[in-house]
Amino acid sequence: MLFRIKICGVTSPDDALVVADSGADAIGLNFVPGSPRAIDVERGRAIVAVVPAGVLKVGVFAGTPAVEIRRMGELLGLDAVQLHGHLTGDGPAVDPPGRCVELAGLPLIRAVRMESGEDPLAAARRWFADAAALGAVPDMVVVDAAVARGTGAGHLGGTGLTVDWDALSATRPLGPPVALAGGLTPENVAAAVIASGARAVDTASGVESAPGRKDPGKVRAFVAHARAALAGPAKRP
Repeated sequence: MLFRIKICGVTSPDDALVVADSGADAIGLNFVPGSPRAIDVERGRAIVAVVPAGVLKVGVFAGTPAVEIRRMGELLGLDAVQLHGHLTGDGPAVDPPGRCVELAGLPLIRAVRMESGEDPLAAARRWFADAAALGAVPDMVVVDAAVARGTGAGHLGGTGLTVDWDALSATRPLGPPVALAGGLTPENVAAAVIASGARAVDTASGVESAPGRKDPGKVRAFVAHARAALAGPAKRP
């Protein structure tokens, strides 16, 4: 388990300090073009400079070539990488299974999206099977809300849409540890953890006063409620 509570889309040193002080154990730095939470290298440097030891620094990318991800990781001292692009397709915001091999040696998180149907994670299972056949799989999974095929890179996350928590609980696990994302707020995170059985959570828009600006009170409340819920008995591995 790379993290238990991650606050994503941190865009300033002040917000990074709020997240760290709240007790979250990971922050997400968004490098996805077009996102309202996207930052550049210089902003990233300013943020990581204030992040205390023990708080995981996760770089979020969508469709970015592995060589560029590695370059950013080295420049900023990222602790882990999150692939947030589409699972399949021909567009620019796709992270194919081979990306795992290309990024071998880096702690890797894969965002997947709940779909409709008998197995809402069927597409993710195919992606993981292909990755395993190539020789490498992610260390952790973030299950997020569904988006339409062809959705641009900047609109793949932070939508505020929620996952069907009961459906996630009933779905066969993918293998790696699962974090729940998708519309989580201080008000619903405890219920989401209990219903879904997830053992980690990830939020961005749910703790903001405006896109890319964290609300200190919401951050603290989210972390406190999430920590209490995660301390309960696990419903699934």
